[in-house]
Amino acid sequence: MDAISTSLDGLFKIRLRRACDERGWFIRTFDAERFAELGFVTSWPQRGEAYNAVVGTLRGLHFQLEPHAEVKLIRCTRGGVYDVLVDVRDDSPTYGRWEAFTLEEDDGCALYAPAGFAHGYQTLRDGATLEYLHSAPYSAAAASGYRYDSPELAIPWPLVPTVISTRDAALPAFSRAAKV
Repeated sequence: MDAISTSLDGLFKIRLRRACDERGWFIRTFDAERFAELGFVTSWPQRGEAYNAVVGTLRGLHFQLEPHAEVKLIRCTRGGVYDVLVDVRDDSPTYGRWEAFTLEEDDGCALYAPAGFAHGYQTLRDGATLEYLHSAPYSAAAASGYRYDSPELAIPWPLVPTVISTRDAALPAFSRAAKV
């Protein structure tokens, strides 16, 4: 696997290498030795999967506050999504900046997001599914986030949202003045 730097400090796109033959293909989605070489987290006490029935579903922007902040390894296993990560680490040189990626089930890519990144995505197809590895257990008390349509972020989502949870719609707008 190859780790490709992005415009945000500590965020990497992971290109997974495919071994192909007459049977199909195989990819290694996690390799503790390689991750350790890269200085990445190698312990993932939780794995999660998010299924989204309808195209245009929008989730996020979510993160966990300290001391429950988590590193995430994110991969699309079905369909496709427009995936957005926002640096909300107040001591980061890229604080308040975001980057978007299109993740597809067959693109052989994952995203390695360090703790302190808000994550959100919009589905590009019915039935889109994301798989997550989490470096820390989920804590409802530490769950936080920002609205997907925060004017200060001005994220150009590809579709008008078709489904958004009441919780996500009620999140506060991002503001550089109100650091975490």
